[in-house]
Amino acid sequence: MDLSYCLERLSHQATAVDRLVHGLPAEQAAWRPDPDSWSVLEVICHLLDEEREDFRAHLDHLLFHAGEPWPPFDPTAWPAERGYNRRELGSSLGNWLQARQESIDWLRGLAEPDWRSSAAVPWGHLAAGDVLASWVAHDLLHTRQLVELLYAYTAGHARPYAVRYAGPW
Repeated sequence: MDLSYCLERLSHQATAVDRLVHGLPAEQAAWRPDPDSWSVLEVICHLLDEEREDFRAHLDHLLFHAGEPWPPFDPTAWPAERGYNRRELGSSLGNWLQARQESIDWLRGLAEPDWRSSAAVPWGHLAAGDVLASWVAHDLLHTRQLVELLYAYTAGHARPYAVRYAGPW
């Protein structure tokens, strides 16, 4: 596991997300292309809760408490339960960026972590290295989701004009 690479990606990806959504109007931040999709605001709130309650917490669990039961969590229920789409984008984004920096600082402070440290989890077996790799990949999944939301919003608000000249989507 190349911790330096992961730290660099976590930092750069946070900057990319910030640049994509910083300053969006509240109406656009809360917009969903359909009832089953998330809004930009919901994605950011999800990233914040995942930062605090999933990746860092579960990585800590695997590195230092692997013999204890896996802490339960249900991120798919959080958007509705926690009212993500009623929050404010600027403060949610700022809170996520702060939590991300705290995570990076925490990761930098780890002394020779054993990325092979693992535990049984409800869906199988998981190593600390799996969690760190997934953390980096998780950002990319949601960055792609944010780009798709911004594209759909732009296309919808360009009507009666089309965005096809931009290239194939």
